[in-house]
Formats: sequence, C-alpha cells, structure tokens
Amino acid sequence: MKMIAKAALAAMLATTALSGAHAETLRLSHNTGDTTTWHQGAEKFGELLSEKTDGAYDVRVFPNAQLAGGDQMRQAEMVGRGALDVVVTSAINVTPLVPEMAVFSLPYLYADYAQVDATTQGEPAKLLEDILRDKGIEVLAWGENGFREVTNNVRPITSPEDMKGLNMRVAGPMYIDVMNALGANPQQMQWGETMTALQQGVVDGQENPIGAVIIPQQVFEVQKYLTTWHYSYDPIFLGVSSDLWADLDEETQQQMRDAAVEAMEYQREITREGTAEGVAFLREKGMEVYEPSQEELAAFREATKPAFDTWAAEVGTEIVGAFQEAIAEVQAD
Repeated sequence: MKMIAKAALAAMLATTALSGAHAETLRLSHNTGDTTTWHQGAEKFGELLSEKTDGAYDVRVFPNAQLAGGDQMRQAEMVGRGALDVVVTSAINVTPLVPEMAVFSLPYLYADYAQVDATTQGEPAKLLEDILRDKGIEVLAWGENGFREVTNNVRPITSPEDMKGLNMRVAGPMYIDVMNALGANPQQMQWGETMTALQQGVVDGQENPIGAVIIPQQVFEVQKYLTTWHYSYDPIFLGVSSDLWADLDEETQQQMRDAAVEAMEYQREITREGTAEGVAFLREKGMEVYEPSQEELAAFREATKPAFDTWAAEVGTEIVGAFQEAIAEVQAD
C-alpha cells in the first residue's frame, strides 16, 4: 500500500511539474511602482487567469514600464505591434497613439463616480475599444486611476491664480494645455523620474489620484500642499495584443476576459477605498489639504475651459457627445 501511495504521489508531482513547465508566460507591463493598486490589479489578473485556465498561463508583472525602457507612453504601442503581451495603463498615456482617449480626462467632465461608471463600464467606452482594436489592442476591462488632485511644495492652491508660475510635472499632452491655461509651467515627465524631480526641486508639484498613486507612491513625503480639485479623471485599462488574442480559442478568450473584469473590479474597489480614507491619512502625514468649495471649483472649471474645448475638438463630437449624454442620464436619475 505504501508503494502504491508513493507511486500515486510521484505521478501527481510529475503531472504538476509537467503542467507548470507547459504554462505559457505572459508579460504584463504597467506604469507605476509595485505598491500601487495598478500593481495589485495586475497581480490579481495573473492569479485569476491561472485559476480559470488550470495553470495554463503564468502572468509576469513588470512595474515602472520596465519593458518599455521606462517610457510609459510606449507601452500601448508595443502591445499593439505584439512586442508586449499585456498592458495595464491609463487612458491619458495612450493619447499619443489614440488622441480620442483624452475624452475620459477632459477637465471637469465628471462630478462623481456614478457618472464615471456610466461611461467606463457602459456603451461610451466601447467607442474607444473599437479604436484601440484597430491599433492592435484588445481591451478586456477598465479599472481606475482616479480623480487627479494637485500637490506642490510652494503654496496652497485655492484659486487658478495660485497655479501661476508653478513648475508642474504632467503625464501627457492634454495636461500640458490644461496647465498652460492655468498659467503654470508644465513639464512632461515619466513617472519613474518624478519623485526624484520633486525631491530635488526640479519641479514644484504634480497631479495624480490619491488612492492609486499619491498614497502608495508616498508622494506625501516630498510634497507639502494638496488641493482636492477633482479636475480630471483617469481610468486605466487592461489590454492584450490583438495577435495574441486572435490565437486563443473562444473558451480561453472568455476565461481571460472574465479574469480581467474581476481583477479590474477588485482594483477599482481598493482604489476607491484608499481614496475615501486618503485625505485624513495625508493630513496625519503632515500634508496641508485644501478642499475647495463649489464656487471655487467653478473658477477652476472656467479657467480650464480653453483646454476642454481644444481637446473636445481633437476627440470629436461623436465621442464627446456620447460621454456627455451618458453623464446627463445619470444626473437626471
């Protein structure tokens, strides 16, 4: 009996080793560090995909755009031509490849999460998915970077005038126009370079979501002032190379999509939890947090309207109209 048990155990171990040896490795690249909700969502995707496919896939997660030489703007293009398998990136980082992706981040487009979800989890997002598919990227699910808040080391930001003259790190071209409209000096910079630039005073400030970036990347250690101006929203998406996608059978495609949807649901949940608790946490860490009134937010909205109009024209009336219609329906409910 002992010999039979040993033989059964050996066979089981051999089967496990064999299945592991034949697991296909997928390389997933994302922009931020390994403490962020981006990374947690990416790892969750790997766990779920392995579980749903009985170990057929092993997802290796590479933070800080390592596989793109640190260039977060190149990741989507690399996935599109099959140089990367999977990407988790934000909409604004894809605007050099697909300008229409700026629609999500138009200044003061959204007022709350319900309006966000009506677009990212609804029909409007499918318009962007079609465009990305033409670029060689199959979007599987949408996650969240969040509402972008402004931090700096010079002074509290309570009005548009307070932005004048500040050297601000920005992630993409639309934010350059927004900062210019506010009288700031925008500097487009990779996230991997930003913390050092803030520490050394190369830039005065930056803008990013609280739950997804400011807290997990410990921006509070190098910035004094934060204003919750909610001026722009930034979703992330999990996408795969269309070439890789086309080679999968229908069952595997569904398993991969299901894993992505569950992973991004988890990522949105922990991001929003971190954001909800974030202001109190940042105050405890010594940041001076200013929460603008509705009247003060209206002044920021008016000041950034030129950037809104410029980029709405770039995106196109069909897409912007679809987003505004979905948002209006939520407001009417």
